[in-house]
Amino acid sequence: MIRMGVIGCGYWGPNLIRNFHNNPDVELVAIADVDAGRLEQVGRLYPTVARHSDHRDIVKDTSIDAIVVSTPVSTHFPLGMEVLESGKHLFVEKPMAASADECRRLNDAADRAGLVVMVGHTFLFSPAVRKISEYIDAGTLGDVYYVSITRVNLGIFQHDVNVVWDLAPHDVAMLNHLFGATPKVVSANGRCYVQRDKGIEDVAFVTLEYPGGQIANVHVSWLDPNKIRKMTFVGSKQMLVYDDVDPTEKIRVYDKGVEIQPHYDNFGEFQLRLRSGDIFVPRVDSVEPLKIEAQHFVDVIRGEAEAVSSGHHGLEVVEVLERACMSIRQDGQPMEMSR
Repeated sequence: MIRMGVIGCGYWGPNLIRNFHNNPDVELVAIADVDAGRLEQVGRLYPTVARHSDHRDIVKDTSIDAIVVSTPVSTHFPLGMEVLESGKHLFVEKPMAASADECRRLNDAADRAGLVVMVGHTFLFSPAVRKISEYIDAGTLGDVYYVSITRVNLGIFQHDVNVVWDLAPHDVAMLNHLFGATPKVVSANGRCYVQRDKGIEDVAFVTLEYPGGQIANVHVSWLDPNKIRKMTFVGSKQMLVYDDVDPTEKIRVYDKGVEIQPHYDNFGEFQLRLRSGDIFVPRVDSVEPLKIEAQHFVDVIRGEAEAVSSGHHGLEVVEVLERACMSIRQDGQPMEMSR
């Protein structure tokens, strides 16, 4: 049994608390939050779990094996370091930290102490994303040419990070995982409309160029009338659309494509043939991704699995976010990733 504490009872914290509390391999010992109201509200749901207004009460508890940090991005590094320096495993929400340098320091501290760092890139544990990974690995789509992603809604407006840091980590983590690589070039354009005085972009278009030749365009926004979570994969054999908002048909595979006629004698005979075949809707398990992620963290701590979203992967995502924001500041100038 792994004894665990959670720091942060805000927007996402209660979901983590619920899943770890319900995990049969975990004993949720304590939760903490500086907001007394939130702490009381969440704490009432779990009367056997201790409540603390000071997170240090959890950190210094030597009976606790691991701590979950679900707090604003700016606090991930200092809280994460406290956790690791206390000898406890760390689960930290995405993005891992506010800079690549902070991520490296967290990873170094974990390596020195022989501790686990795992980042909450929940979509990597989504049954739909795992199904897409199977299709790509099996060559069902053929060569993936490009990916178009839209992740937009009206709000929630963050005050400490821009929309790239808030929404794009999901997609960068997914793409890095699916392509087994990090982008070689990142470019982005973004604008501040609602929080101009703070210089916080609420809409951005990010382009990622991967070493395998794939290109991905990611549109993120807090300023859109509709909540859209859609990814389109265009391959040489088939095309796939993943709509995370659709309650029943999250994935559709289209037997569509373009074929060049193999033989022709002159340019006048050159033809392109459009192929439009069946649409296939695969069965996707309805298991909550966060439940899978919570169990995975337990398995990694026990040495029974290698972290899918390790601190190293978290660092790679943050490096992409930094390059995207650098590109925004330089009017879309492409930024090469360091190797």
